[in-house]
Amino acid sequence: MRIQLSDHFTYKKLLRFVFPSIIMMIFTSIYSVVDGLFVSNFVGKTPFAAVNLIMPILIILGSLGFMIGTGGTAIVGKTLGEGEPQKANAYFSMLLYVVFIIGAAFALIGCIFLRPLSRLLGAEGVFLENCVLYGRIILVALPFFMLQNMFQSFFVTAEKPKLGLLVTVFSGCLNIVLDALLVAVFRWGLAGAALATAASQIAGTFVAVAYFGRKNDSLLQLTKTRFYGKVLWKACVNGSSEMVSNIASSVVTMLYNFQLMRYAGENGVAAFGVVMYVSFLFAAIFYGYAVGSAPIISYHFGAGSHAELQNIFGKSMRIIGITGVAMFLLIKITATPLSTIFVGYDKELLGITVHAFQIFAISFLLSGFSAFASAFFTALNDGVISAAIAFLRTLLFETASILLLPSLFGLNGVWWAIVVAEAASFIIAAFFLWIKRKKYRYLS
Repeated sequence: MRIQLSDHFTYKKLLRFVFPSIIMMIFTSIYSVVDGLFVSNFVGKTPFAAVNLIMPILIILGSLGFMIGTGGTAIVGKTLGEGEPQKANAYFSMLLYVVFIIGAAFALIGCIFLRPLSRLLGAEGVFLENCVLYGRIILVALPFFMLQNMFQSFFVTAEKPKLGLLVTVFSGCLNIVLDALLVAVFRWGLAGAALATAASQIAGTFVAVAYFGRKNDSLLQLTKTRFYGKVLWKACVNGSSEMVSNIASSVVTMLYNFQLMRYAGENGVAAFGVVMYVSFLFAAIFYGYAVGSAPIISYHFGAGSHAELQNIFGKSMRIIGITGVAMFLLIKITATPLSTIFVGYDKELLGITVHAFQIFAISFLLSGFSAFASAFFTALNDGVISAAIAFLRTLLFETASILLLPSLFGLNGVWWAIVVAEAASFIIAAFFLWIKRKKYRYLS
């Protein structure tokens, strides 16, 4: 039976509804993970470190699609809840066209400035050339990557999370197959890994556009539209927390790489890359849950269903808490085998990576709460609070931790920075959820 946004959600129904979004986010994370896995094992440690060094720049450029997707979802979901489907489709269509145009412009700018930015991050010689090679190929597909981020949210709003999952799985599997062929079989090296990712992103986006571009049985369809400046601005404000979070995470990653180059060289950057790849997959569960539940929250907020808001909020807190504990235990148990898959060929690098995993695992006990809190306020169309949580979590707490702790504790300070930052973020998220409870009535 089809689950509708207007339904009352039990635990079973809620998990069924958000599950496709979780898998979507996991498969989206697979792009960089698969590239890293093949590059590390078939191309070498230096190209692998180059991918990790340049990836934050690529994520920053692509974050606008995620911002407009999540922020626009809140507006479109609320408009659907208010009983205006034609207006919702017009908003959806306008946002999609704007994202593609901006993506093309960002791709051009990125190609021009990629080399000086790579130098600024410390890349030289062959390391620098690897960064530029990989980055420029990926940038060709940037408009499609941005649309793919946007569609993750809108498939859920259209009440088609399973279809969104199938599109994402298709893209992820295509990426894996192409990586295996281009890197492992044809030995195209770093260029092959980049081409595999770019091709899979373009293919997945074409499938999504083809679906929404024709008559379908979902809540959304691409239609003739016009430019809605206020809607675009509101979408940017609503989704600013997600963009801030993506940009800040990328900036923080650059700081991690900078500190690791100082304290451990290329081995440190490579070890951090492995930890980040696995962390992406685990964090995708939290972000997938946030993306999947956001349209439900927006819909019931627009419909004035405060009892259902309370129901979703309470169940979400319990689900996230249990999931965080499970992630902590799982990473503790699997740290060595996961590290071996990526860097088992280098004993020293393997030891650094396993040690980093053991510390990073602690952060997952708390990280889900602040991630959900930020997405929750976005869904309530309160972009200011959402952005404040995201800003404090990353740009302030993580930046301060990564700059201060290594000077006190050396390499261990780098690994503990994320744990300290997540603890501070948890306190801030709890504070905002408490003081806003009466305004939005998600707590009785």
